[in-house]
Amino acid sequence: MSTTHSQERRFGPVTAISLVIATMIGTGVFTTTGFLLRDIGSPPAVLVAWLLGGAAAAFGSLAYAELVAALPHNGGEYQLLSRIYHPALGFIAGFVSLVVGFAAPVAASAIAFGEYLNLALGTSAVSPVISGLVLVVAASVIHSIHLGRGSRVQDLLTIGKALLILLFIVGGLAAVDPARLVGSGDSQTVAAVLSPAFAVGLIYVSYAYSGWNAAAYIAGEVRQPERYMPIALGTGTLLVTLLYLGVNTVFLGAAPAEEIASAGERVGAVAAMHAFGELGGRILSGLIAIGLLSTVGALVMTGPRIYEAMGRDYPAMRVLARRRLSGGPVIAIALQSALAVAMMLTSSFEALVSYVGFTLSVFAALTVGGVFVLRAREPELARPYRTWGHPFTTLGFLALMTWMTVHAVHQRPIIVAVGALTVLLGWLGYLAARRLGR
Repeated sequence: MSTTHSQERRFGPVTAISLVIATMIGTGVFTTTGFLLRDIGSPPAVLVAWLLGGAAAAFGSLAYAELVAALPHNGGEYQLLSRIYHPALGFIAGFVSLVVGFAAPVAASAIAFGEYLNLALGTSAVSPVISGLVLVVAASVIHSIHLGRGSRVQDLLTIGKALLILLFIVGGLAAVDPARLVGSGDSQTVAAVLSPAFAVGLIYVSYAYSGWNAAAYIAGEVRQPERYMPIALGTGTLLVTLLYLGVNTVFLGAAPAEEIASAGERVGAVAAMHAFGELGGRILSGLIAIGLLSTVGALVMTGPRIYEAMGRDYPAMRVLARRRLSGGPVIAIALQSALAVAMMLTSSFEALVSYVGFTLSVFAALTVGGVFVLRAREPELARPYRTWGHPFTTLGFLALMTWMTVHAVHQRPIIVAVGALTVLLGWLGYLAARRLGR
């Protein structure tokens, strides 16, 4: 193994786009619509929530594209917030990424993989946790040993997942009942969209869209980042938004609202059974299981780059920067996977989704706001790409995140408190890393 301060730029635009798509399309889109409909009560308002979530992700990706094109280094928010604000905030963002942004979604996605695999096979002989553990270990080994092989596998899985979802949308639209999508009328829809429950519901949507900034974590290994990073972030986000709207149109239009609202995490399977029968439900479960293969792979591929960057900057954490020749950051991958395995045994899905969605949205807002800060402080910095629609798109993202956060403080104080505790632990970690590094 060897530690290095620079990586070969071996990833092209296809891999960068596929990482965005693979990281975004995970458990969220197949599990959160039931929670949204339960809390909001209006199918049209649920579709509006998905549309707003896509708009927020698109606006955020435009801002990230400017930042990572100007500062093309691995590490995502860790590198960006350290440069824009203060190293302490960057370190906290890196810690949050480890716990909230990657380990927790890896755990949720791996367990969901096991559950949907059993649904597809029509058996419960194998524990979902066991199947999930095998997936996490396999993905970790592949991305630790050989980067080229890992990225090719990632590309193929992602393309396959997107095509399979597209086929589900095309086939499912024939079973959609337009009356179910209309709900009880325009007045109820408007009231639902303006309600506190809708704002808090955006937490679920934020979780489902998390990953729109995934390519930023490997910016230091992408060829011509000033050209390809904006393309990867923008294209990946747009494609996923269209897929999400299509999938949820089928979900909400194919099954009665009461069943969707009470389906919990199995909303995708319930909708598919109404659209295609029992066999259709099993087929969709198989598609979701296949899709989650690439989701876990993308999370294992991108997250450890953050901890690797932290290891290069803090001597006390230098072990995290170790790599195999032509491989990934082995120790960083092992750390993330070990934490994910621990979470697989202890996590509550709905609480986990709220925790992840809220906490990551706060740090994404800080990063997007960094466009204003960096332009004011470093106007001469070379910016190969400038945010389209700025300041309106940037302010639009910040406004949506603020609206969600304010209502979350009142409606989900425990989730907010846990998020604050995570930030505190990150701050203590920063102090310890500085002290030990002296």
